[in-house]
Amino acid sequence: MISSLTYCYFTSRKDDIHVARKKLLPISLLDQYQSAGAGYDVLRYIGIADLLGPEKDTILYFMGKRLARMFDIRSVDDIAVFFEKMGWGKIELIKEKRRSLVFYLLSDAVAQRLHGPLEGDFKLEAGFLAESIQFVNQMECECTVAIHRKIHQVEFNVLYIN
Repeated sequence: MISSLTYCYFTSRKDDIHVARKKLLPISLLDQYQSAGAGYDVLRYIGIADLLGPEKDTILYFMGKRLARMFDIRSVDDIAVFFEKMGWGKIELIKEKRRSLVFYLLSDAVAQRLHGPLEGDFKLEAGFLAESIQFVNQMECECTVAIHRKIHQVEFNVLYIN
């Protein structure tokens, strides 16, 4: 068990992002945990939704950002590994533009979430992706989500703010 952690934080000063990273969790830590999925989905889409109420989307987004600060993410490949280990699906960088990045999230699990009886969302993943890309590229970011139910795909658009 890890007893003390120091997390990454960002502070904006004009076009500068100050980053402090000390003791972060390795992505390999996730190999020690396993989940069948159903319990996770019930907690996430029923329990947490009930608990957080109408602020659920905003809180999940910022939970994702906080989660990204806790892990040692150094590249887009690390982000892809993290997504798979978390059971979020296979994320791919599809398009790189000057002011944004476009990612697609695909997998059988994503298709099940999109067509299951529980209303699935991807705000936690969006927050995680925004904060991870912010660290990797050293630019402030936010992330939007577009769900394409017919083709079982989730599109994340990471926008550079500066």
